[in-house]
Amino acid sequence: MTSRILVLNGPNLNLLGTREPQIYGTTTLADVEALCADRAAGHGLEVTCRQSNHEGALVDALHEAAAAGDVIGCVLNAGAYTHTSVALLDAIKATGLPTVEVHISNPHAREAFRHTSYLSPVAAAVIAGAGIDGYGYAVDVLARRHSATS
Repeated sequence: MTSRILVLNGPNLNLLGTREPQIYGTTTLADVEALCADRAAGHGLEVTCRQSNHEGALVDALHEAAAAGDVIGCVLNAGAYTHTSVALLDAIKATGLPTVEVHISNPHAREAFRHTSYLSPVAAAVIAGAGIDGYGYAVDVLARRHSATS
């Protein structure tokens, strides 16, 4: 059984490529998913990619990944839920799934409400402001962490 990484994207990330390109660029979510798959393959891993605009679906995806037994971690761009979701915080804690929090932009250089993350305290790492490259870095972090513990 090949180990997998869950790549989980939250609200409005389905609009990558067209939504505020001056902030998020013109790369699409499909491009992000392909980048993650390529990076994971280089580590001998696979990815499962999910996106939802619904908080409960993101929580369910974390639960399902943890229960699957072959998921080594999660790359999570929770979008706006980063700043509001105790449910995602609790899901990460409850599943124990190593999670790397990713932000395409630097939330600390934006509106004040974006400076708070409910997820950072339980994240294995936080990558912000690196554009979509941050997703690849997150895959690397999880792959290295996994190989160090295998």
